[in-house]
Amino acid sequence: MGKKSRVKTQKSGTGAAASVSPKETLNLTSELLQKCSSPAPGPGKEWEEYVQIRSLVEKIRKKQKGPLYSQDRILQAMGNITLAFHLLCERADPNSFWQPYIQTLPSEYDTPLYFEEDEVRYLQSTQAIHDVFSQYKNTARQYAYFYKVIQTHPHAHKLPLKDSFTYEDYRWAVSSVMTRQNQIPTEDGSRVTLALIPLWDMCNHTSGLITTGYNLEDDRCECVALQDFRAGEQIYIFYGTRSNAEFVIHSGFFFDNNSHDRVKIKLGVSKSDRLYAMKAEVLARAGIPTSSVFALHFTEPPISAQLLAFLRVFCMTEEELKEHLLGDNAIDRIFTLGNSEYPVSWDNEVRLWTFLEDRASLLLKTYKTTIEEDKSFLKNHDLSARATMAVKLRLGEKEILERAVKSAAANREFYRRQMEERAPLPKYEESGGGLLEGVADSRLPLVLRNLDGEAGAQEALTLTEAVRRAQAAEHGLVNGESSIPNGTRSEKETLTQEESKRATGDAKEPSSDSAEDGAK
Repeated sequence: MGKKSRVKTQKSGTGAAASVSPKETLNLTSELLQKCSSPAPGPGKEWEEYVQIRSLVEKIRKKQKGPLYSQDRILQAMGNITLAFHLLCERADPNSFWQPYIQTLPSEYDTPLYFEEDEVRYLQSTQAIHDVFSQYKNTARQYAYFYKVIQTHPHAHKLPLKDSFTYEDYRWAVSSVMTRQNQIPTEDGSRVTLALIPLWDMCNHTSGLITTGYNLEDDRCECVALQDFRAGEQIYIFYGTRSNAEFVIHSGFFFDNNSHDRVKIKLGVSKSDRLYAMKAEVLARAGIPTSSVFALHFTEPPISAQLLAFLRVFCMTEEELKEHLLGDNAIDRIFTLGNSEYPVSWDNEVRLWTFLEDRASLLLKTYKTTIEEDKSFLKNHDLSARATMAVKLRLGEKEILERAVKSAAANREFYRRQMEERAPLPKYEESGGGLLEGVADSRLPLVLRNLDGEAGAQEALTLTEAVRRAQAAEHGLVNGESSIPNGTRSEKETLTQEESKRATGDAKEPSSDSAEDGAK
């Protein structure tokens, strides 16, 4: 089961040493801010930058060991870091109403922010390493920026964190919020705000559905049990359709046999392709970009309806493209691009599965170790919990890619036999499986309806399944937002109407006024 770190209970705080010169720390944080604000390094230079940033952070940490200086009010910080600062201030106040809750929080976490350098090294060559570097760099930049503000602002003497704002404290607060935060509606329901939900946020993750929502009328969080629980038995909830990379990076655990695990695969139609204009037009009509990051999934089939549609268009001949652009049946052909039951042609299927097999095989070769070597390493070495997570994560990525290679090869051979036997192509009928009957947007292509998103959808859903998932997700809350205040995704994205009603299942939408913007 997915578990949060429970190393030891919280004391009142860590604080900064009185003997450390503020000017010395200010100089170090200025250097750190400059380093973190420099342009992104070139390919192959990310590790070097990470080590340099880490070296400065460690210097600051060593100089900030010492007794706590009391804090008595909240720092009104920018955007979504307010919650992290508020948590620090409440922790430092022994009379805080929230002390019993804060005492239950771990004193440290197993997110990559707490990894030793050697533990991070196990993630090299993985897809997750870029997000790990980004998370560490963003957190360091934010700390350096706000430390400088607190020490130099004209009204700095009014700020409660002036003498006790250490990197250790900030890392702890960031991790506490990152692993636990949820979006809940404001009292009038006009917008969402971020909150920690005591007791409920102690629930660990297991497979299932999102069964927690927010009752606006009663102003409370309501959770329906995933199953019958006996007295004294641990209660689990479902965090959402997250990959193990998201769990490790944002929650600090690896979930074995995660049916929602996936790896990224970036694909695009080259503008030098002779048929680029035609392919771009067909993709546009299906609502798919000419270049995007897709996913290969842990479960079968390894690709979603959207990726299937992209690959079909990507591998189309000129004649096939014309059939999807011209004629009375062109729009019907667009409708079925994401439906595995209606191939464009047997040859198109052979080509797309051959392409996917080759691409996944190439991605496998980018790793420095094999699946067998990783399994042996886990079995024969006494690794730390964090190192074990890192090796499991890179092993998991490779296992997904290997499954994709095998699945693609099997599909390639199946469609090759169909082609050799001159089997008739299935005929599309308007009342057939290409559309969802009774749905308001049933005349839209499957890939446009986005029933479960690229992250979770792996095939066209039945109407019953689509409705069931929609009901489960509505107003759903999941334990731990993944993007605040140091998320690895866009810091400029805004909330959709649906997301303003409920917490995000995969926590992909950061607040639009993040600390990172202010730290630039």
